[in-house]
Amino acid sequence: MSIKNIRDVAREAGVSIATVSRVVNKQTSVKKYNKDKVELAIKKLKFRPNVSAQRMASKRNNNTIGLIIPRYTNIFHSFYALQLLQGVGVAVERMKMDLLVHITNGDTFLNISSVEGVIFADIVGNEEQVDYVIEAGLPCVIMNYYTKDLPVSCTAIDNFNASMDAVNYLIKLGHSKIATITGDFKTQVAIDRLNGYLIALEKHKIEKKKDYIKYGDFERESARDLTKELIRMKMPPTAIFAASDEMAVEAIRVCLENGVSVPGDISIIGFDDNPLALNYSPIPLTTIRQPLHKMAVMATKILNDVIQKKIRANKRIILPTELVERGSCRALD
Repeated sequence: MSIKNIRDVAREAGVSIATVSRVVNKQTSVKKYNKDKVELAIKKLKFRPNVSAQRMASKRNNNTIGLIIPRYTNIFHSFYALQLLQGVGVAVERMKMDLLVHITNGDTFLNISSVEGVIFADIVGNEEQVDYVIEAGLPCVIMNYYTKDLPVSCTAIDNFNASMDAVNYLIKLGHSKIATITGDFKTQVAIDRLNGYLIALEKHKIEKKKDYIKYGDFERESARDLTKELIRMKMPPTAIFAASDEMAVEAIRVCLENGVSVPGDISIIGFDDNPLALNYSPIPLTTIRQPLHKMAVMATKILNDVIQKKIRANKRIILPTELVERGSCRALD
């Protein structure tokens, strides 16, 4: 029989994880009706709150926070990870706090007795660790993932509207044959960016072609073969929206290697405003700039405010993006 966690209890009781967390941590702000359902589910599932985690959380270090980063390929060369580390590092230094960084694939976890609060750089593969922190009653902020259900604060990028902006920009340039190369669907980010692409086409009554949707993983290697598939179609797209600058830059290289002019034959737009977009791309890349550094600074400040009990523990912020026009897109004649 598998060990039940806080998510199982929430599902059984038909309430949010936040409600289960409040009951487990003996908070009074729960309606009796919901409290009874949670306690019944706990009994039925034989759920045992992690007492050791709660004890460790009560003895935590008052001047240190933890940053949990999901482990993935090329993380030590990642623009995303570097921006978050810089943002959190700057904020921690300003607040005269210490920082413990923990990179994990979900199998290992930071000892929470050593920190006053935790920041998660997304929660890909770390869902159980988020539950562990919530169950312990430890202040927590999640970056790059927007949640209404979890009893935590979050700072995220408006990926849905940002991708709509990218596609709307291409449409204003006269494009209707617009393809996309997506990110990794394990992430909320990739799903939001695809949905923004689809809704933008729908609003402009442009046909959504399955062959124009290519499933990548944010990394440049995935874009190479997918771009070849697009430019070799009988009816190739006149524009590509890539869910990351790394994929967009690789798409440009593939096009040029195969005699396809950018932006003459095909326009390409990326997402991130990675230095690759300007300094290493064969063509200066039009892209969506996302405020990763600002998101990290805000997340750290929010965590500190929660720790200091200046604000409640479920502040949620979505940050806007900015379209940066360069040389990889053109208007159709």
